[in-house]
Amino acid sequence: MAATLHESLTGMGAAIADSILLRALRTAAWFNAGRVIAYGRVLLVCEIALFIFLAAGTHGLIVPLDQPTSTDFVSFYAAGQLANAGTPALAYDQAAHYAAEQQATETGISYNFFFYPPPMLLLSSVLALLPYLLSYVLFQVLCIAGLVWVARQTLQLRGWAWVAVLLASPAGFYAIGLGQNSFLSATLFGGALLLVDRRPWLAGLLFGLLCYKPHFGLLIPVALLAGQHFRAAAAATLTVLAVVGLTLLLYGSGTWLAFLDSFAHSPSIYQSGRITLAGFVTVFGSALLVGLPPAAAYAVQAAAALASAGLVAWVWGRQSSIELRAAALLAGTFLAVPLALVYDLTIVVAGGLWLIRAGLRGGFLPWEKVLLLVAFLVPLASRSAALSLHVPLGVLGSAIPMALCLRRVLAERRARIA
Repeated sequence: MAATLHESLTGMGAAIADSILLRALRTAAWFNAGRVIAYGRVLLVCEIALFIFLAAGTHGLIVPLDQPTSTDFVSFYAAGQLANAGTPALAYDQAAHYAAEQQATETGISYNFFFYPPPMLLLSSVLALLPYLLSYVLFQVLCIAGLVWVARQTLQLRGWAWVAVLLASPAGFYAIGLGQNSFLSATLFGGALLLVDRRPWLAGLLFGLLCYKPHFGLLIPVALLAGQHFRAAAAATLTVLAVVGLTLLLYGSGTWLAFLDSFAHSPSIYQSGRITLAGFVTVFGSALLVGLPPAAAYAVQAAAALASAGLVAWVWGRQSSIELRAAALLAGTFLAVPLALVYDLTIVVAGGLWLIRAGLRGGFLPWEKVLLLVAFLVPLASRSAALSLHVPLGVLGSAIPMALCLRRVLAERRARIA
């Protein structure tokens, strides 16, 4: 009898503990602004320490290296040098581009591909005017400053303590370490969404400037047309035409033909694993990671793209709040495109800011805080999970914000009906 009583009490205690834990996660009342900032600071300090360690390791200061290493930034810098030398088409010749990469850094580095269209050469040519390391640092600092400004306008918060949380973004950590352009893309996207209702022509200009990474603009026309933002759509179209025209004037049609030829061969690079699948955060990359052949992976991605386009059109067509329209477009873009890597989730972080703004204004929904935290931290585990377990966690970085966004849209609809 004593044993039975003990088992009953133990079971009851476990049930109570589970109930308390679930309730704490459901409301996340403990996860207030003070704790968010404190945890963000801790994470930022850990990331800075890890960054210093990795930087020392990749420069041979810890153990000798078999070959020198570099970052993705060298790809942009080398393309800019070739453009400034009057040979922009050579940015799409891998042998010439690789030689320029080695000239900018060290002989023997691994090759970093350049599949960007000529509008990227406009930016790269400016970056290549400065010494390599100075250009790297200045580019990241300016782009981070831009995103900080966008975040401040989005959240409408006072003070600067919250910046530590933004800087601690694991996706941003990858972007800084690799010298990628994710902060710039997030700034352009976020700035355009801030202005789309009030300054449509300026918003369209910012949307149009994303043509340097054109696949991220896939759902922008869908959103703008569904939401009847015709002036912003016109401004975006004119901006793209102007940028393309400028590249034709400066670099000639031969550079565009070289890009198109290079682009036609790029799918084989991404499908072959030469760019590790562990870094992918898309439906296409997830399908490849779990073993689907490329044709099937493209079919799954096409279905996801159609579904994402439909959802974005629905959210924007309903004239939902800007918080939900912005979050839907940013998250939906990553579910629609086949190519996005872990550092690109910095853009989805900008989408998460809009969901946080909605929560600060009208209260957070059950489980929302915890799920936003999971999406924020996904890049910390996605690469390891993909390499060791072949589990595609990366796609959760955009799938979770999209699900939360749709949940809020439906909640808005029920509130209107009531």
